[in-house]
Amino acid sequence: MNSEQIYEIVKKVTQEVMEQGGGEAAFDANTEFTPTSLAAYIDHTLLKPEASAEDVRKICDEAKKYNFASVCVNPSYISFVANQLKWSTVTPCCVIGFPFGTHTPEAKKAEAQEAVQNGARELDMVINIGAIKSNDWNLVKYDVQEVVEAVKGKASVKVILETGLLTDDEKVKACTVCKLAGAAFVKTCTGFATGVATVEDIKLMRATVGPDMGVKASGGVRTYETAVKMIKAGADRLGATAGIAIVSGPADGKSSPCIQCGACTTQCPTGNAGIVKISY
Repeated sequence: MNSEQIYEIVKKVTQEVMEQGGGEAAFDANTEFTPTSLAAYIDHTLLKPEASAEDVRKICDEAKKYNFASVCVNPSYISFVANQLKWSTVTPCCVIGFPFGTHTPEAKKAEAQEAVQNGARELDMVINIGAIKSNDWNLVKYDVQEVVEAVKGKASVKVILETGLLTDDEKVKACTVCKLAGAAFVKTCTGFATGVATVEDIKLMRATVGPDMGVKASGGVRTYETAVKMIKAGADRLGATAGIAIVSGPADGKSSPCIQCGACTTQCPTGNAGIVKISY
């Protein structure tokens, strides 16, 4: 695909999506989600630079207990995480080109290849935001495609757009190019820049990529209520440091009885349910 074809596709899709004004919710407004059903959407995440091995071990244990989709960490911990998650259903995931996306495509490719060798099965790479701002869609596509092709058949790639730094027009164009480059998901934010995931952004991203590509809401997703809004808007994965709070249910506790985590002895660790001793 040459430069003219890329720019033509980007222009066409952007015009169509912007004229539609975003997408429709992926679920009926009345769809109900139990707290435990949200676990399969959650990438349990720890990306703080000061995170210790014990901190990472803890989130791996939590992910296995609650059956989260993945554990997402920095590359230096991915080998440790892959070992901790061995024989579980939780996927080892790490970030690439994090948190600014300013690495060269070749550097991101090498980082991705090493991460896969160390056990990563999902990669969350940061897009080249400067290239988007420069309207250099060839570079944006090349940057994503280098990582996608380098790990093809070994790991899926989610591309972080850093939506808080982009206009709606740029978000649509970036999503279109990510789809052309073969990425599995587009994702909202790193959590290390301005902005958080919004319902409006998720609808716009879903409208752009269609039903067959993943959309991940990340940044500010800390409660059951927010998680459900994101899923209903079109997200099929949630990046969160507050995974346990999300699966603990609504803040009022009214529709969140026991989530069957097995962590209780004399009282519920979430405070949402009473304990009947004979059950344990």
